[in-house]
Amino acid sequence: MSGWKRGLDAAGVLEPGLRRDYGVQRELVARFRRTSYLAARTLLPGALLPHVVVATAVMHHGDDLLDTGSRAQRAEAWAAWERRVRTALETGRGDDPLLRALVHTVAVHPRMRAALDEYLVCAPAELDFAGFAGEDDYQAYVDAYSLPAFMLIGCLLGPDAEDGRYRAACRAFIDGSQRLDFVNDIAEDLAEGRLGIPDETLERFSVRREDLVAGRAVPGVRELVRHQAGLAEAALRQARAVSGLVPASSRPLLEALVEVESLTASAVRKRGPQVLRGSVSPSPVAALGVLLRARRKARGETVRS
Repeated sequence: MSGWKRGLDAAGVLEPGLRRDYGVQRELVARFRRTSYLAARTLLPGALLPHVVVATAVMHHGDDLLDTGSRAQRAEAWAAWERRVRTALETGRGDDPLLRALVHTVAVHPRMRAALDEYLVCAPAELDFAGFAGEDDYQAYVDAYSLPAFMLIGCLLGPDAEDGRYRAACRAFIDGSQRLDFVNDIAEDLAEGRLGIPDETLERFSVRREDLVAGRAVPGVRELVRHQAGLAEAALRQARAVSGLVPASSRPLLEALVEVESLTASAVRKRGPQVLRGSVSPSPVAALGVLLRARRKARGETVRS
């Protein structure tokens, strides 16, 4: 029996049709979030893996709806999706594989309902995103969209009783991760007519948006990239506090995610102005090393317990 099938058994996903629904989400997540899926597959207990996969699939599907088409098309698509999600949760029946799997996951992990409600309310903030005037606007975006989206997964990994420290550590993680995405994806974002680096920050380093659009690596671009990578690294150092706030079953994955993002920050810093030509990923060897060390640590903790 494969590890995935054992995970479905452990997660209580026993009905053949529902197992197929979860399998569809696994295939999608493994394709569009390969590194994240590999980390989850390697480091999470089988009973938790299918539910984290579904939460990731929901987040990805929402991103697609909010990013594809005109503003009116995106708003209409999101409103229709939100209605379908709420109907599925209210009736206990979904009309497609993702919704059927989501209904089951929420039944097994009821606290996900609150995270899902927050996400559904907050996600439309992405509809009007085109950029930020200043740092305060960026931080407001993290609170309004990035954090609620991440908490779809975070709520499954966190402690049963939350005093606010876990959410704060998650916010530090997603702040660092989101900032990295914005600086690493400059070329892709500008092609779509938006930019995630605040205008005030561009001005501070004497970089004009039109320079970035044209791919001109003017003198300030290198320092701009270093500055954004440095802010991301500072947030990720704060996020390491998550290690002491979560159950042992979640700790290896969350620690690994923080470390992989730190590797990404280093890669972005090294790439410098070349991010104008495309994004960069950490060395596969280094990322694999993070996963292997986390797996050894997880196994050691299992033996001791």
